[in-house]
Amino acid sequence: MKFQIEWHYKIKSRELTFLSEYTNAEEALLIVEDLEKTGRTKEILLLDEQQNTWTIKEAKKLVKQVETEPDDITVYFDGGFDLNLNMAGLGAAIYYMQNRQKFRIRENARVEQLNSNNEAEYAAFYFALQQLEAMGVSKASVVFRGDSQVVLKQLSGEWPCFEEEFNRWLDRIEVKMKELKIQPVYEPISRKQNQEADQLATQALQGMDISSHKQIED
Repeated sequence: MKFQIEWHYKIKSRELTFLSEYTNAEEALLIVEDLEKTGRTKEILLLDEQQNTWTIKEAKKLVKQVETEPDDITVYFDGGFDLNLNMAGLGAAIYYMQNRQKFRIRENARVEQLNSNNEAEYAAFYFALQQLEAMGVSKASVVFRGDSQVVLKQLSGEWPCFEEEFNRWLDRIEVKMKELKIQPVYEPISRKQNQEADQLATQALQGMDISSHKQIED
């Protein structure tokens, strides 16, 4: 969870309002404590990523409630297609925080009835959403990273989609995200930056099933 800090500052007869960048909830609450010590604070509000406004007391209560839920979630996805096998490999690596600990999930799958590498990328994104659903993710902001500019730009609405089969995938993805009430953030990355998900997709094509869930150190 991340917050913006809206600081209403008073000095003599003047009042000013400052708005911070987004920062993680824990850090935001520490900054709020420092701001209150200045003696120049008229009011401090916190804005979450959906632009809901919280008082300091409400924000502290909210942070305590969501501590046990997956948070600060980043998903890497990739899909590959083997023309000779007429099979697709899907890979997803998911990083998240829970109970102040960092975790990683790695999953892959080998699937039939897809027709191209581009379709495999859409299927990989949907596969990643299924993993989030299995984790119990709901009403969360999620960063999606992949090297498929087409998938991410079309999901964000920046690029149009004219292919009927791809539009069907986009519809399925959007329906699932609405079900999970996910607020997506799309971040296209290079193939090199997406090596982990790419490897998972490749291993799926090679018949290697990967399914791991572990706590990791920073």
